[in-house]
Amino acid sequence: MAGEAGSGTLRELTLVVAVALAGLLLAMVAAFTPWHATPAGNAPAGLVELHSPGDLGSGPTVPHVG
Repeated sequence: MAGEAGSGTLRELTLVVAVALAGLLLAMVAAFTPWHATPAGNAPAGLVELHSPGDLGSGPTVPHVG
């Protein structure tokens, strides 16, 4: 009876590890594959620059009146 429990445990553990590795592989593919297409093909990945609303370098240079 103890031999049967060990065999099932090993099989279940192997299945859990295999599913975990498959999930990790899919997550890595989703994270590192360029997904945003342009007319010329896939665009290279790059950093997104964030500007605060008070930043003088962003937005229109003409003040809004009215």
